[in-house]
Amino acid sequence: QVQLVESGGGLVQAGGSLRLSCAASRSIFSNSVMGWYRQAPGKQRELVATISISGNTNVADSVKGRLTILRDNAKNTAYLQMNSLKPDDTAVYCCKAALRSAWGTVSDYWGQGTQVTVSS
Repeated sequence: QVQLVESGGGLVQAGGSLRLSCAASRSIFSNSVMGWYRQAPGKQRELVATISISGNTNVADSVKGRLTILRDNAKNTAYLQMNSLKPDDTAVYCCKAALRSAWGTVSDYWGQGTQVTVSS
């Protein structure tokens, strides 16, 4: 069973920083594009950022310059470094592994989500 274990959420004041972590098994992580998504109350889930196996990143314009996605292939862990947080960043943040098989098919696996609350 694929497991993604997230950690690092919490309550922070506006302007503060948090770092989210998403740990996966090696067999999954090494063959996956990793991504962070978020869903605020009453809103649809949105993409925050993705990072390829080779380290290429794609970051949503709304968070560019403040949120950074990273991956440590030795630790099988993806990170979301969040700086200059705003109340609008308040959401449940979920990690996703897009696993590519040897046959080229892609399967998505999700973490359980971690709450980030930014107070004004």
